[in-house]
Amino acid sequence: MMFRSLRLFNYRTWFTGALISNVGAWMQSTALSWTVLTVLTANDATAVGINMALQFGPQLLLVPVSGLIADKYDRRKVLLVTQSAMGLLALILGVVVTAGVVELWHVQLFALAFGIVQAFDMPARQAFVSELVGQDDIGNAVALNSASFHGARLVGPAVAGVLIALVAPGPVFLINALTFIAMLVALMRIRTSELQPSPRGAKGFGDIVQGFRYVRKRGDLLIVFAMAFILGTFGLNFPIYISTMTSVEYQAEADTFGVLSSAMAIGSVTGALLAARSARPRWTFIIGGIGLFVLACAFAAVAPHIIVFGVALVVAGFTAQLFMTNANAMVQFTSAPEMRGRVMALYGAVFMGGTPIGAPIVGWVADAWGPRAGIMVASVTCLLAFALGAVWWIRARREDRMSRTGTLTLPPATESVDVVK
Repeated sequence: MMFRSLRLFNYRTWFTGALISNVGAWMQSTALSWTVLTVLTANDATAVGINMALQFGPQLLLVPVSGLIADKYDRRKVLLVTQSAMGLLALILGVVVTAGVVELWHVQLFALAFGIVQAFDMPARQAFVSELVGQDDIGNAVALNSASFHGARLVGPAVAGVLIALVAPGPVFLINALTFIAMLVALMRIRTSELQPSPRGAKGFGDIVQGFRYVRKRGDLLIVFAMAFILGTFGLNFPIYISTMTSVEYQAEADTFGVLSSAMAIGSVTGALLAARSARPRWTFIIGGIGLFVLACAFAAVAPHIIVFGVALVVAGFTAQLFMTNANAMVQFTSAPEMRGRVMALYGAVFMGGTPIGAPIVGWVADAWGPRAGIMVASVTCLLAFALGAVWWIRARREDRMSRTGTLTLPPATESVDVVK
């Protein structure tokens, strides 16, 4: 059943709070990109890329400590701290922007501080899902989380675009600060007696290296990490792609930027709900999703009209989400429970930690050769990710068939996971 995780009180409570908070997050993301691009600079895509790098860089640098904390401490309490901190940061930025004293370095400092807190929030939040629903429903819960996240994207950017056009960016940040209250209330209402906590696999800093060793021995995880790194580094810089195409290529305003961001969310929600129908994550969706994403980006790069570009964004959102939901679920589903926090911290680091590398590069390409060239960077680099995954998948299926006939023994890197068609 597509919505089976919602039968549980704890997950329903979490889902509701996260949905409200996600709307605010997308409003903030839209306002932040538009403020940097059009208010604080003169359509400087490189500045947008640097801002993204500052926000996502800490996930890469802090991965050893953030994963350790997610595995050592009560994840619900960790989330109460991180969500409170991010809400406070959004409130401070909203006040600065509304007062009209904001400068580019203010926004960059906020992005860095927000990224540091987010680095600790992400692994705890990802691993906490298994405590809410249990091992059997991890895949479904991850997919519904993605549907919530991108469902909010249908509303958040459009509302933010209208508010920016009618009023100013400042109120958008203030509204986002208020939405964190919903997440805090949800965390406090969760019935701790009904949680299914994972064994605590980390006791001190000496256990940090175990996460790296665990992933290194898992060939299936390594290939997912490699594909996620390429996609996260060069493929998912859509705040740059959409904002520059809107303002430079099609010469439209903030409300159009919001609508286009929401259009991409239509595809993302559809992809997440499709993934939710499956009891287990599937390699066909992981490999096929990123392959189709390559074509969608190429289509977006050559779109002659803004409506065609919007259609391409729907397809890009759908295909990227097929990959992301199934890859995330595959990593969680196949990781040992006591290692899950550290594994998810590593996954988040390679997935979003590449943004400090890719976002400035993509922004520079968009400035130098135009927004269409920036999107083509995503298409070309993700073609490499597709090739890596396809070659590994074909090899793994062949070795699996041979092992079933007794002609080959699978190497340790693949025998821990079934090849799901």
